[in-house]
Amino acid sequence: MDKRKNLRGTFLVLFIITFIFIFIFLTNVRTPRILNLIPQPHGPEKLDLPEVSDQTITPLVNTKHLLVSAFMDQRLTGFDIRIIGIFRRDSIQSLYCIFLCQSSTLSSTTPANILQHADNFGFPFTATDVMCQIPQSCDATHVTLLTQPDHVKDLKQKWLPIRNKVALKKENEFEFDFTVCVSTLFGGYNNVLQFAQTLEMYRLLGVDRVVIYNTSCGPELNRLLHSYSQEGFVEMVPWPIDKHLKPSWRWNPTEHGGDLHYFGQLTTLNECIYRSMERSRYVLLNDIDEIIMPYQHDSLTSLMDTLQPQHPNTGVFLIENHIFPKKHFEPSQRFHLPQWSGVPGINILEHVYREEPDRSRYHPYKMIVQPRMVEQTSVHEMLRNFGERFKVPPEVCRIIHVRVPLQGSLTLEQLKVDKRLWDFHERMIPNVDNVLRKVGLLSSDQQK
Repeated sequence: MDKRKNLRGTFLVLFIITFIFIFIFLTNVRTPRILNLIPQPHGPEKLDLPEVSDQTITPLVNTKHLLVSAFMDQRLTGFDIRIIGIFRRDSIQSLYCIFLCQSSTLSSTTPANILQHADNFGFPFTATDVMCQIPQSCDATHVTLLTQPDHVKDLKQKWLPIRNKVALKKENEFEFDFTVCVSTLFGGYNNVLQFAQTLEMYRLLGVDRVVIYNTSCGPELNRLLHSYSQEGFVEMVPWPIDKHLKPSWRWNPTEHGGDLHYFGQLTTLNECIYRSMERSRYVLLNDIDEIIMPYQHDSLTSLMDTLQPQHPNTGVFLIENHIFPKKHFEPSQRFHLPQWSGVPGINILEHVYREEPDRSRYHPYKMIVQPRMVEQTSVHEMLRNFGERFKVPPEVCRIIHVRVPLQGSLTLEQLKVDKRLWDFHERMIPNVDNVLRKVGLLSSDQQK
């Protein structure tokens, strides 16, 4: 009798063990786990090996879209994160944000709000913002997007670090007073002399940092950029947009073709604003051949210290563009300097004749902005901002833009003489000489 009881007990134990193994096997078959990436109902999952993007442009898996960067932005009710990207306009689908939390766990997904920028110039791809809310239980450090909530295939997507997590600073606590955003360099751009003159002019005017998005440039300019980067005045952002899309060299897709306006200029301008939001008091949005020049002040600092109190609710100051045709030269050749003869590019000191804008037609502006009062920008105007906008009178500040004529029919007599740059020549010329000599573009025996 005891033997039978023992035998029954043994069979019962074996049955229970077998049942447990079968249950575990079936459970694992029904709910496969891929690198611990799917949050399970019993609690947050640890993320084993998060793959963080180390590129400026990151393709979004299972879409035609590109992601650039993610920023904390709680200025709009109901949202915490703004992801800047480049989306194909005819392929917008529902997206979901998922966050990597400080504790190395994954959050639940939240629906994304997709905001295409109004200016796309008719190109298939456009600058786009993706707005998301962070779940309350997550102290988020990284974010990525899914095409479906908890979709396994989308989890191949690389993560973007979340920037600007620090609190908004007071006006006197910024790392920089003025940052210049240069949207794109492409096509082997090699206008070295004008580039050096412009950067040294900005340094004299009070600019602390110049951010440049570089697709390609010439060899001499590359040496100059490397030198400026090493000293910290220039921040180079790699911009390999041509590896992902066919960017246009111009603004009209009918005439110039391509997927995207001017190598993604709209995206880089917006990215630069958010990149500078927590570290720069003001941001200047202009091209590398343009100088935002005060005419009644010796620096941008004194200019803005005057304008801002006069317009306390203004975050966008529009500066009128003035063309200095490069085909007309100052006749005395006072600044036709021999040491610059072998340097590629334009000598802006030789061009003092200015077109008077035709204000009966559309005339472009560039901008000085408080980045914290900006939401979305285009090239010549603000798309969305907080606060007011103010057009600065040209007698107070205007853009010096040395380039091909805009009004090509004007004679020399119809142009205005404007020698504002000459007011800075005593400091600007030796500074340009020094930087050119430093990169081997100006030898000591070429000095006057």
